[in-house]
Amino acid sequence: MEKISLAVFDLSGTTVSDDNAVAKCLYEGAKHFGLKTPIEDFEKTIGTNKIRLYEFMIARDRGEDVQIENLEQYRFLRYHEKAMEIFRYYSILMINHYRKEVKAIPGAEETFRWCRDNEIKVVTDTGFHKDVNNAIMERLQWKERGLIDLALDVEDTAEIGRPAPYMIFKAMLMTGVQSVHEVIKIGDTPADLLSGYNAGCRGNIGVLSGANRLETLQIYPHTHIIKSVAELPSLISTEFNGLPHKLIIV
Repeated sequence: MEKISLAVFDLSGTTVSDDNAVAKCLYEGAKHFGLKTPIEDFEKTIGTNKIRLYEFMIARDRGEDVQIENLEQYRFLRYHEKAMEIFRYYSILMINHYRKEVKAIPGAEETFRWCRDNEIKVVTDTGFHKDVNNAIMERLQWKERGLIDLALDVEDTAEIGRPAPYMIFKAMLMTGVQSVHEVIKIGDTPADLLSGYNAGCRGNIGVLSGANRLETLQIYPHTHIIKSVAELPSLISTEFNGLPHKLIIV
């Protein structure tokens, strides 16, 4: 069986410490404009394109029968202007947060180094737009320090984000990896797991370091669930060497 040659990591809650900031900012934006969506719903749906997410939440708030698993299949043009208004407010909150405080999840940078030492390309993907993604990368300097190969966001895939698989495919294209059997996806949200599943990744790994608990993540397609990315080197060494996958629950 092929060796793993590409690992695609989510940012907030997976490799970047979050303290639930993304869900909190999404919720504050919604509340500011009168959208009645509880913060728990944002905790389950972070990782998606935030503009599309607000369109989805507006549609659902107005009684439309929509499912988050099909987020990127919907086009709510009638709600786009309102969603953009909320999104612009949210973006200010989010950028201000990351300009003040950005730090790596414990073990994330060591895991990146291990991957690079073992000839595994490292790419980050995120439901953020480029302004927030850039604010994070400017503070962490991961590319400049040689820890990652690429930092992708939804603007790199025509603003089509998770649960669609296109950021993973973009990562493959840009790193020269041709087979999904050589790719693992790692993230802390249902949207991460759905994108890894939709891409057909050999490993589709949930982590419990973000906003979602085991009870939430285990509902969605996955190969493994681990506590954090700090456990990934051991997982790759033991589980992706031609042996059958087994579910790891912690």
